[in-house]
Amino acid sequence: DEEGRALKLTSVNHEGHITSQATATEPIIQNTDTDTDPRANRMVAFINVVIAVCLSYTDAFSDITRRDAIQKIQSVSIHPFVAASAMSPLFPGAVVAKEISENPIQAQWTAVDGLNSLSSDKQFVSFSDSAYKAMVDDPSRTPQFERAIIERLNSAPDGPGSQVVLDLGTGPFALFAIIAAKNGAGKVYAIEASKEAARVARETVKKMGLTEKITILEGFSNEVTLPDGIKADFAIAEIVGSIATEEGAYATILDARRFLKNPSDASSWIPNRIQTWASPASYTLHNLFTPPAFDWGKLKGEPVRFNCRDEGLQLLSDPVLIEDINFANPMTRKKMDVTFTIDGKRVERNEQAFRDEFTRGRLPNEDIEKLSVATAHSFSGIAMWPRLLIGSSTEINSRQYPDGGHQKSHWQTVLPIMSDTPVDIKSGDEVKVTFHFNVSEKVTDPAKYRISGSVVDLI
Repeated sequence: DEEGRALKLTSVNHEGHITSQATATEPIIQNTDTDTDPRANRMVAFINVVIAVCLSYTDAFSDITRRDAIQKIQSVSIHPFVAASAMSPLFPGAVVAKEISENPIQAQWTAVDGLNSLSSDKQFVSFSDSAYKAMVDDPSRTPQFERAIIERLNSAPDGPGSQVVLDLGTGPFALFAIIAAKNGAGKVYAIEASKEAARVARETVKKMGLTEKITILEGFSNEVTLPDGIKADFAIAEIVGSIATEEGAYATILDARRFLKNPSDASSWIPNRIQTWASPASYTLHNLFTPPAFDWGKLKGEPVRFNCRDEGLQLLSDPVLIEDINFANPMTRKKMDVTFTIDGKRVERNEQAFRDEFTRGRLPNEDIEKLSVATAHSFSGIAMWPRLLIGSSTEINSRQYPDGGHQKSHWQTVLPIMSDTPVDIKSGDEVKVTFHFNVSEKVTDPAKYRISGSVVDLI
């Protein structure tokens, strides 16, 4: 409206997930100058929209980037928007010896926060058509699954035709079910919780002429049974979230064991292990937008989700394994203490990466150097991403393994912002955190995650 109020933008990523919302009635950017006219208020509302968009930038195939948002902001001159701290270094120019100090950090959220759910009463992550297509087109995922399915079928003593295959979460394309059927599987049962995805999957199977081989079963896996008490020889279970357990994999695997002949045999599962890796990270926008102009608390714990190629996020230490679910013997930990040590060489490399990022974003030259150094020497949160293991020799990495480098993937890097402002760090500092995992054994109960701890300045 004329005062810049009642404006709401919902940002949606390539998976159809809501990643952030901005409203002018609860603005993220505050116009504190009471003498400005309504046009300035409307511009502040516009900037809220730009920030919401760049916060939600996770689409691996989008041409819209954080840099576009930065360029928009640089072209706007609104004094209340640009706080002095947002464009100045966040740490002193010289390192001064001091006593050990600790900066508390924390974040908590549920698996469905900011993501689509099947319904209000079934809190379970669901996907859009574009998200399913991104999965199919992911070169780090689909070819490896196809190879594993074919190898497993061909390893059967009585040949592929003797194998009954279970596909958990088949999706609208019934991709892996069709791969199994085309490569000689005797029978494939494909389970899909989404009513619409199950409907499209049936149509897809019919068009492929595979209705005799593939049966689509609609519902959560704990709600269905296989006909005549039949048992499957192996299961395909690509139900892995960007945090491995956030799509209900643990509960689904626990229940799905009843469908298999030998559920405790690793060869009965594709994949047979899923993991989550983590590292402290620096984030460009967390340094660009700072209080009082910007309130990160309005995310209310909801993590920022990144394209795994996004150079606006850089890791500060070697990654650590924090979740490891073995499908043949599924167990999950409730709590884990981790100490990360800031790697000075990574910080140096990150300076150049941020320098390149800010240059591409066309920030003023006089700001690029100080922002690059400040951002590289800052902690924003703990970044997390998934890794899948198939058999003894095949792995699927959403980020490079083991260093966590950037690469293309349909999975995302998840970053909960753990402090209102970035925390200053340097080589040798420690990030000490406790991961709390509340992962339910019930498929429709979303997992809850909490990370708490401190950034310890050791010098």
